[in-house]
Amino acid sequence: MKLGTTWIRQSVVAVAVLVMMTVILGVVYPAVVWGVSRIDRSSAEGSVVTDSAGCRVGSALIGIDPQAERGRPDGYLHARLLGAADDPMAPGDPAASAASNQGPSSVTLAGWIESRRAIIAEREDVRPDQVPVDAVTGSGSSLDPHISPAYADIQVPRLARVHGMPPELVREVIDSHTEGRQLGVLGEPRVNVLEVNLALGLTAPDCG
Repeated sequence: MKLGTTWIRQSVVAVAVLVMMTVILGVVYPAVVWGVSRIDRSSAEGSVVTDSAGCRVGSALIGIDPQAERGRPDGYLHARLLGAADDPMAPGDPAASAASNQGPSSVTLAGWIESRRAIIAEREDVRPDQVPVDAVTGSGSSLDPHISPAYADIQVPRLARVHGMPPELVREVIDSHTEGRQLGVLGEPRVNVLEVNLALGLTAPDCG
C-alpha cells in the first residue's frame, strides 16, 4: 500500500513538473522573447529599409548590388561581389550568407579577380591598378553592406554623369553616408551602399 501511494505521489509530481515546464518553456518564454523583439521591431524583422514610397528596397544589414539584383540602369553605387561558376560579377545571395570558398591559391578566384578588375576599370573609366581590392574581392558573408571610400570614389564620375549632378555633390552624398572607425580605432572607414543609392533615388520595382 505504501509503495502504491509513493508511486502515485511521484507520478503527480512528474505530471505537475511536466505541465509547469511546458507552460514556462512553451508559452511564457516564447511570449517574453516575442515581447522583447517588439521593442525594436526593425532589427527583429530584418532591419528592413524602405524607399520614399514606403516600399522595401533592402536591409540595413545586407549590401546587394542593385544593378545586378534588379537590372537597373548603371546609375547607382556598386557593392562587393561574391562570384559564381558562370559569372565572376555575381552579387551575394541575400537568402544565404556564405563566402565563395575560393582560397588565396585558387586559380578560379585569381581568374575572377582579373576579370573583375578589367570589367570595373572599363566601367569606371580608370586604370586597372586604380581598382581597389574590395572591388574585386567578396566579404566573408558575401552580404557586406559597405564598400571602401576608395571604391566609392572611382564611381563618382559615372554617378555624376548618369544623374546629371556635379561630382562634388555626389561626393557630398557619399561622405554623408560614410562611417568612421568604430571607437576611433577599430576597422576602416566605410561607405553604406544602400543608403547612398537611396539618396540618389533608388526605388523598389513595382511594389504595388
